Amino acid sequence: MNTIDTSQYPALLTSKTDRIKLKFAEFTVPELEVFASNPSHFRLRAEFRVWHTGDRCHYAMTEKGNNKNIYEVVDFPIASELINRLMPALLAELNSTDALKHRLFQAEFLTTLSGDALITLIYHRQLDDNWKSLALSLQEKLGVSIIGRARKQKVVLDRDYVIETLTVNEQQYKYKQIEGGFTQPNGKMNQTMLSWAQSCSDIANPNKDSDLVELYCGNGNFSIALAGHYRKILATEISKTSVNAAQYNIQENNIDNLIIARLSSEEFVQALQGEREFRRLEGIELNEYQFDTVLVDPPRAGLDDESVKQVQKYDNIIYISCNPETLCNNLQILATTHDIRRFALFDQFPYTDHVECGILLIRKVK
Repeated sequence: MNTIDTSQYPALLTSKTDRIKLKFAEFTVPELEVFASNPSHFRLRAEFRVWHTGDRCHYAMTEKGNNKNIYEVVDFPIASELINRLMPALLAELNSTDALKHRLFQAEFLTTLSGDALITLIYHRQLDDNWKSLALSLQEKLGVSIIGRARKQKVVLDRDYVIETLTVNEQQYKYKQIEGGFTQPNGKMNQTMLSWAQSCSDIANPNKDSDLVELYCGNGNFSIALAGHYRKILATEISKTSVNAAQYNIQENNIDNLIIARLSSEEFVQALQGEREFRRLEGIELNEYQFDTVLVDPPRAGLDDESVKQVQKYDNIIYISCNPETLCNNLQILATTHDIRRFALFDQFPYTDHVECGILLIRKVK
């Protein structure tokens, strides 16, 4: 497998920047703000196949679209330094303990900027008490939390999450990040995105006297960091696991003006329009909010038609997108009522074609 040449990063970022500028040339946009990633050790998550050759196992990857050619992975320079330290240490323990490597087929690493780590080992067999005893010893040797997974089985030895500490404009925020749940993989770029969203909020709500509604809030990544920039925040998320993490994060960060409701964006739109009532909104008086700003960070499919119409009702829109195609489609509608005031490229995924964008839209003056 070809190793990554970090000296090529500036040229690759320039190419990505030119592509985004061309993609959005049809809109009236300000100069693109480009936020470069660290060229190496930027990724806080990694997963590898575990390949067995004789009595030895090793990490393996295949080429995209070709599962036949197996490449051994010795190190992984785009992953965090902590992952690169854990990789050989874990492998040495696996190769010295037959019961730990038996029918093991995947290893997943989740780390944080603050030095926390979790390793998930996934097997093609059921895990017994002997495995648990050996895994507890492995956990102690490596100094990380271990989870074992098999078909319809999840063995948590200690915990199934890590605690991240992000620093945004000299203020620290703590986040619980659940194993298997969505988190921003590039931690330092996430800090940059949160700082950018705060600066957009300063434009949208300079007096901090109106409210923010957020769709697709996940574990509260943006809501937590923006709580000090609004009178109140109401955020929605459909994943029960993410909502539970968000509730923990609200308490851990001593935030008292943020409520997370477990609803999809489509359900929330129905509630706002008075079409349906939801028990999950019980005790929340929607008419007491003054929503002037909305923040959306949708999945790759972007906003559905009804959500676009709902988002258009707010004076200020902060749109974080992981898919320029669907962002462009949504802007076809949003740009008819709102001006694009800021346009940013966050290089969350260096050495790939993936692009994360941020756009601030302000309602056009009639």
